[in-house]
Amino acid sequence: MQGTGIEPSRSRIDVSAIVCTGLRRAFGRHVALDGIALDVRPGELYGFLGPNGAGKTTTIRILTGLLLPSSGTARVAGYDVVRDPFEVKRRIGYVPDRVFLYEKLTGAEFLEFVGDLYGLGRRRARESAQPYVERFGLGGWIHELIEAYSHGMRQKLALAAALLHEPEVLILDEPMVGLDPRSARDVKELLHEFTANGRTVFLSTHTLEIAEALCSRVAIIQSGRILTQGTLDDLRREARHDGGSLEAVFLRLTDPTTGFERAALA
Repeated sequence: MQGTGIEPSRSRIDVSAIVCTGLRRAFGRHVALDGIALDVRPGELYGFLGPNGAGKTTTIRILTGLLLPSSGTARVAGYDVVRDPFEVKRRIGYVPDRVFLYEKLTGAEFLEFVGDLYGLGRRRARESAQPYVERFGLGGWIHELIEAYSHGMRQKLALAAALLHEPEVLILDEPMVGLDPRSARDVKELLHEFTANGRTVFLSTHTLEIAEALCSRVAIIQSGRILTQGTLDDLRREARHDGGSLEAVFLRLTDPTTGFERAALA
């Protein structure tokens, strides 16, 4: 595929893909994030896990420039999300947990629209989109109005749009929801290819089997703080649960009766 005109990023060579330091976000008296720290390396498929209300979506909204932090810093692809928001947006692709698409556009028109936002032009947008359209089986629907798309088709179209400009960091919030098994397999293969080229995936999911199969490292967030982060073996050692699945380790670490949560949040 053709390039996007973005100069090669320092993040692939000597800068972490995502760095958060003392990141805090409060909504009135409610503290959604309480000083979290993350360091995601180039080429990683990094899982971001936690129960409902833990702070995952708030973190993602800060990383994508949709929400300002109350304090602390976050850098994506070497750029500060507050000081250089446009540089961050040029270098990321983002699929939220609830995708918003313009239903009165066709799939092709929507991809051209997104291409225009990134300065690709319609022709280059079509050329960049074609491999994803074919891969996700959207060819027969690409000239139909999005309002006729199933949930799974909308999810695949949103992912194709996020990849159009060849981002350096791909941020995904529950990307497998609504996908049939074949489509889910295609997405998994695509994410492996994406990171094999030195780019980074930051993946938030409740489906722990997916995180276990895909991610090189994971972080577990609870009540706005990072409980732990590392490889699955690292988490097994911390949970004293040798050989356990990621689901078993996750449940043990986030269970307040075990003492792990209280120790991590102290």
